[in-house]
Amino acid sequence: MIARIWRGWVADPEAADAYTEFVTGTFLPAACRIPGCRGAQVLRRIVGDEIEFMTILRFESIDAIKAFAGEDYEVANVAPRARELLSRFEPRCAHYHLAFEAG
Repeated sequence: MIARIWRGWVADPEAADAYTEFVTGTFLPAACRIPGCRGAQVLRRIVGDEIEFMTILRFESIDAIKAFAGEDYEVANVAPRARELLSRFEPRCAHYHLAFEAG
């Protein structure tokens, strides 16, 4: 299992709510239909005057990630609607192989 981790920030609560609606209603359902996608989590926290979102997508292989993100799979795949709502975002994603899991 490989976790694809990426962060983006919004400037205000209204943008955060709109981004949440986009992610849960459009982005995650589409991403989770990709063969090899094994689920997702989105974390949210207030940091100073911004709201940070961390997206964790889980894939079974690098090939599955490439099916989602393209050959240069570390580049963030940020949808146009997300770009409208986010005040900034990381241009690249981090990928981690699952070392162990408990529970």
